[in-house]
Amino acid sequence: MRTLPLTLTAALAATLLLTGCGGGDTGASGDDDAKNADPANGSACALADLGVEVGAGAAPAAGDTGTVTVTLTNQGAECTLKGFPAVKLQADDSMVSVSPEQSAQSRPLTLGEGGTTSFTLTYVRGEAGSAQSLPVRKASFTLPGATGDAHELTWSYGEVARTDDGGVEASVSGFESTGD
Repeated sequence: MRTLPLTLTAALAATLLLTGCGGGDTGASGDDDAKNADPANGSACALADLGVEVGAGAAPAAGDTGTVTVTLTNQGAECTLKGFPAVKLQADDSMVSVSPEQSAQSRPLTLGEGGTTSFTLTYVRGEAGSAQSLPVRKASFTLPGATGDAHELTWSYGEVARTDDGGVEASVSGFESTGD
């Protein structure tokens, strides 16, 4: 019985260690996303073939949690999303990558013409003007398997709280099926 808790502890530690590897602005996440595209299950979805709608539940005050939901509608041929969207938050002088939610699972999702999916960016609002906040001006995202194809949006949801290691208190969900 003692091996089970040790095994679980080791697995949790490994997961947390790997989760921490995705931060920064090295572009490594984009490389992983390209590897996650699976041509056998259809071609990777391209932003040029998708309609993008953004809806937000903005955090009203510092310390509150807010969400930004991005809905994608396929306007082209059938395509596949495999992996997580790569999201970056940009301030005047820096750009920070947002990691996937710790509990999120990546499942391939095939979108036929007219099919929709969404993902959600969850963030903690920071205190305006604080060194522990990132004054975000723009957010951008790319799709797994898409290289250099980014969608930008103006950020009007307040500053985002920083973590002690220079990251942000934010995460991104996996792609969720919507509709039928």
